[in-house]
Amino acid sequence: MIFWPIKLAVRLATLVVLVVVGYFAVTFVQIWLTGRHHSNADAQAILVFGTAELNGKPSAELKARLTQALTLYDAKRAPYIAVTGGNQPGDHYTEAGVSATYLEAHGVPRRRIIVGGGDDTWQNVQSVAGPLHARHLVTVLVVTDPFHEDRAMANASAQGLNPLPSPVPNSPTVNFSLWRYYLKETIAVGLGRIIGYGTLSSWSRGLHLPLAFGG
Repeated sequence: MIFWPIKLAVRLATLVVLVVVGYFAVTFVQIWLTGRHHSNADAQAILVFGTAELNGKPSAELKARLTQALTLYDAKRAPYIAVTGGNQPGDHYTEAGVSATYLEAHGVPRRRIIVGGGDDTWQNVQSVAGPLHARHLVTVLVVTDPFHEDRAMANASAQGLNPLPSPVPNSPTVNFSLWRYYLKETIAVGLGRIIGYGTLSSWSRGLHLPLAFGG
């Protein structure tokens, strides 16, 4: 009987660990499934999440996202394209600016491009949510890498948009350590669902954590 408090504590700790592991395991499966789903519905705009630019030119990863956006636009799936992404210290260009230039060069009229900014996924959405709402554009096809699709859509939904999945089908990112991206997304989505994605963004920037970045 003297050891029953210790046994109870061990059982409770074990239960907590199992619940946490189960929660994040389910989250991972949902992220993976979302990244494999492509909506066939039309939308009011295409929302492209930024990623690295190379001195005014889109990186391979960003170019893949822009190619996907152009495919959707040319198929008349949506009449507007919103591009996002800021820059790193020392950069002369922003991801959104490079994206807009690329889209114009490939036939998208400037008036059909909404240029945002942002240093993380939450800020990416925030930078274009106002202009989208001002034009009464709510339903958006979300273009990003498959592992990022779930969080990107969740951030869009949290800011009043109606997101539809359209992940990049052949992202160059798959050539890297993909498990790290899925691990990061599983943690970020798991936490974001609990504390809110806006709070996650603020905490990550305040503590200089990478969880909310990679938008």
